[in-house]
Amino acid sequence: MKPIRRVLVGVKNPAGRSSPAVAKAARLAEAFGAELTLFHALAMPVAADPYLYVDGGLEQFERRTRERAVEKLERMAEGLRGKTLEVRADADWDYPVHEAIIRHARRIKADLVVAEAHAGRRLAPWLLHLTDWELLRTCPVPVLIVKSPRMWKRLRVLAAIDPLHAFAKPAGLDAEVLEAGAQVADALRGALHALHTYTRFPTQIIGASPSVLAEIATATETQAQRAFDRALRKTRIPRTRRHLRLGHAAEAIPRAARSLRAGIVVMGAVSRSALRRLLIGNTAERILGDLSCDVLVVKPARFVTRVSRTRRGVRYTVSTAVPMPY
Repeated sequence: MKPIRRVLVGVKNPAGRSSPAVAKAARLAEAFGAELTLFHALAMPVAADPYLYVDGGLEQFERRTRERAVEKLERMAEGLRGKTLEVRADADWDYPVHEAIIRHARRIKADLVVAEAHAGRRLAPWLLHLTDWELLRTCPVPVLIVKSPRMWKRLRVLAAIDPLHAFAKPAGLDAEVLEAGAQVADALRGALHALHTYTRFPTQIIGASPSVLAEIATATETQAQRAFDRALRKTRIPRTRRHLRLGHAAEAIPRAARSLRAGIVVMGAVSRSALRRLLIGNTAERILGDLSCDVLVVKPARFVTRVSRTRRGVRYTVSTAVPMPY
């Protein structure tokens, strides 16, 4: 992960109190010595009623709405600014929200995006297109999804890697995950742990004796341990913070995070096409849904987003409540 010099946090409600996502983004920015940007996407559809033409027209309505949003963000920023933290506030007409956040992050050259987790469990993320899920899939820079309202104290950062590449992730992605975890743990004076989960062959194999099954289980564990050790050979993570767990990643990662009381889980993600992406995405969705702590997701070094750089602007609709003039 590149050095963190600019952090962007998506603000859902500029008029509300500072959210856990904003507070944690501010703490990270201060720890990294980075600039913090509070950003709100004006993505709601606007009914182009005749009344909008009375007082300055649509252009003035757009400008005033944006200015009011920025004023509210500025009040939030004033409570965060300090001797070592520079905070900017901005809002823009753009949609959908995740694309607006990505476009603004690219515009200011942000190195990290912070967003709140959508409340509740999602059963079909590839259909619902919720903001946090789409950010994880399409944002080219690391994304921190804030799920817990608790501030970090005695932080444990858990880096979940896949050295056996069971989910066909690029080999370099594990290094990105470990580096990102180390950066966050060092900046926040926390402890970095590493996790590798693995699965065995089916326990019922036709014609296999118990001794053969035991040998297969031992060989599988040995292979997983060796791959895990190779992945960590260039790190300074002590043995006591290296965790090899048996089980499917969707279940083993949340279970390990709970037992270790992790404050942040660091994972790698890749964007795939067609059915393969849906299967991989479903595993990641289960993990994200079951984790109660915050999640930092990083992408491969050569990841390219398909989100256009062109801002969409205002989405106008025709109101049926008020008759339009001829």
